[in-house]
Amino acid sequence: MMKMKIAIVCYPTFGGSGVMATELGMSLVNHGHEVHFIAYKKPVRLTDLNQNLHFHKVNVPDYPLFSFVPYELALSTKLVDVVKNNSIDVLHVHYAIPHAYAAYMAKKMLKEQSINIPIVTTLHGTDITLVGNHPSYKTAVTFSINKSDIVTCVSQSLKEDTLDQFDIKKEIVVIPNFIDISKYIIQQDLCLHENPIPAKEFIISHVSNFRPVKNVTNVIKIFYNIQKQLKAQLLMIGEGPEKSVAEDLCKELGISHLVKFLGNTNQVEKNLCHSDLFLLPSSAESFGLAALEAMASKVAVISSNAGGLPEINIDGETGYVEDFDNIDEMSKKAISILSSKEQLDSFKNKAFLKAKEYDINNLVPLYEKTYQRALDSIK
Repeated sequence: MMKMKIAIVCYPTFGGSGVMATELGMSLVNHGHEVHFIAYKKPVRLTDLNQNLHFHKVNVPDYPLFSFVPYELALSTKLVDVVKNNSIDVLHVHYAIPHAYAAYMAKKMLKEQSINIPIVTTLHGTDITLVGNHPSYKTAVTFSINKSDIVTCVSQSLKEDTLDQFDIKKEIVVIPNFIDISKYIIQQDLCLHENPIPAKEFIISHVSNFRPVKNVTNVIKIFYNIQKQLKAQLLMIGEGPEKSVAEDLCKELGISHLVKFLGNTNQVEKNLCHSDLFLLPSSAESFGLAALEAMASKVAVISSNAGGLPEINIDGETGYVEDFDNIDEMSKKAISILSSKEQLDSFKNKAFLKAKEYDINNLVPLYEKTYQRALDSIK
């Protein structure tokens, strides 16, 4: 495989798309490529930079004239500069809005200077199912996707949603999200060393950005039902607009002493390795990276059947899937799993085996082939 210079554009946040893009870039460096991240701040999981791993900040001037800061203009200008100054081979943009649109503008500006660069666009979910489908954006999103040289998405469910909701002419290739399984294996060993004696209470966990779509109040209600029958505590990992709502509900139900709100973390595996059961009752989920991270930590999963979740959380094997608002059934199945050590261990082991299929070393080669296809498409 030819060594390439790849520019990656992503949201630098704790959300699934930013995490995956960052992990992909760092793994590409380990495969011998040179990677340049471009964002308005350093991605949260981007660790040490080196001669093959770079970060370029997009500076957006704040003029009184603008009611809304024109980030797309600043981003497309930065893309042109980075491509020219670093001889970039491929632009890989995560999220259709505004990254694919800005990448297309950069591509046109570069072509004026006789530089031809391919764009790979990866769709992650809310850029399609929520934001992108809004009438204010839909035409631009459709245009941006169709003008990309290669389009990928993270689940079969998202591919079907995209083709159903937008007039897409391009082929969409499914390359699922991934995890570095070695990181979770190491953490599992550390957890066993730290806690050689099984805990006397069950640990339930939830990881998200605490947005309304994640239904964190449903997590609290399911846990409330669990703790009425089994000794347990709940770890709520993340930050977001619904956090205070969840905290208030814990107080109302009288379970605040059993629920720990841990905030954001760059090392979610350190918390997940102590868990027995993971709850993710999202009403929309293009892939469900948080569920995969739990499974890689040998944690059984109770999730909704939204989007791509049933593709990774296999009902009756790695956990159970239900309608996002079916709190009673999720509670019953959670209690059922936890009430039998033999059954719990079986779910945990099968969850880990399923997660291994999504190891980064299995999926990075697919992106390398995708980049090569993109390069070949512009020759």
